[in-house]
Amino acid sequence: MPESPFLRNPYVPGKPVSPLLFIGRTNEIETAFDQILSRGHLAIWGGAGIGKTSFLQMIAAPRTWMFRGHDPAKSVIVLLSCLGVTPFNAENFWHEVFSVLRDALTDEAEIQQEVEKHLDRLTASKDALRSILRLLGKKEKFLLLLIDDYDVALQVNANYTEEDAADFLSDCRNLASHSQESQHLATVVTSLRRLNEAGIKLKPGESPWYNHYLFQPLKPFSETDAAALLGGLPLTPALREGIRDIAGGSPALLQVAGYLLFREFRANRLPDPEEFATDFRRATEHYFEDNWTFSNETEQTLMMLLALTHLKGRLLKKRYDLGDTDVIFSQKERELRDLEERGVVVCQLREGKKHYRFASSLMEWWVIKEIENSDEESLQARQRTFLNLMSRRQAETVTNAIRWLWQNKEEVPTILAWLGKLASALSTGFA
Repeated sequence: MPESPFLRNPYVPGKPVSPLLFIGRTNEIETAFDQILSRGHLAIWGGAGIGKTSFLQMIAAPRTWMFRGHDPAKSVIVLLSCLGVTPFNAENFWHEVFSVLRDALTDEAEIQQEVEKHLDRLTASKDALRSILRLLGKKEKFLLLLIDDYDVALQVNANYTEEDAADFLSDCRNLASHSQESQHLATVVTSLRRLNEAGIKLKPGESPWYNHYLFQPLKPFSETDAAALLGGLPLTPALREGIRDIAGGSPALLQVAGYLLFREFRANRLPDPEEFATDFRRATEHYFEDNWTFSNETEQTLMMLLALTHLKGRLLKKRYDLGDTDVIFSQKERELRDLEERGVVVCQLREGKKHYRFASSLMEWWVIKEIENSDEESLQARQRTFLNLMSRRQAETVTNAIRWLWQNKEEVPTILAWLGKLASALSTGFA
């Protein structure tokens, strides 16, 4: 047990991880630097809580450059999130880029003054940035744009039409690929989905604006990386396995689990399973909601089928029939693979056959609750998606299973049942 009750909790739920505490992602970081040093462009994508913002902050840290033998002084780094550009449009985006760029140019007073002129005159734009890139090139420097939440730039709003978005993306491509100044620019952007799936659609015959990016998914943590993240806790094998069951390889969920358990360890208390379940749910529900919200209708339906399939095994008696869902899953492997890469589901091979389950047992619980809270109107709205995935007869079977769940909510086990292995491991305490 700890000698002092004032040990600092090393886990940081709800915020990016400091580069000093960053774990894993070695191959992805090397890929990023390969692109940066060749003035290329990288598009990182992954689900909510997978660590995209932490990854960008790691790339921006001078120690990351020096560790790899690169000189950070050769670059001028602009790190910003499109979520912070409100309302999002091209004018506001370029103004934000120039504002951050001005603060980053403390060692280049002459270029900084040029940036300030554009800010004062409200002329920050793609063309204005090209002139700044030329000045940086004369100093043998380059600009590194690290843009978080780039999918915001692909979504229309009241101040930003689909035509505006197309023009903005065309400007970005021009900067990156079709101008002399591109030799002084590198970019790394992040999004929840692949850029070609995240927003506006190309018109027939239109050249793909995203062709200049190298795509790199940010996948869930491996068991080795998850164990390293939880290394600040004296975990029994049962506790470690239980955390993996509720958090999967999600860095955000692992941070929350570590934070809650360290709090109990520091206080020399045995964790209470029900209190842990309540606190963990409150701290993580928005991650589950984001994974649901940013999934398309087909992916949401697959999650519903997966949750209903596994719920049957948790009921005391078999209460409903879903038909042969394995056939549906086998026909939708592309969508399931996307969910797997985003850390929502995992695939296991048993007897030569793929079996899918939720990466987090509590994500499964959340989907069951989402089904419980739906209504007849929303169910009818899903019928077209059902019929695209299955026969009319099976669609009726699934629909009846959902209606059964509405009428028998008391049959669904409590959230503690979804804690599974962790609930019993908590009662035995720490190693």
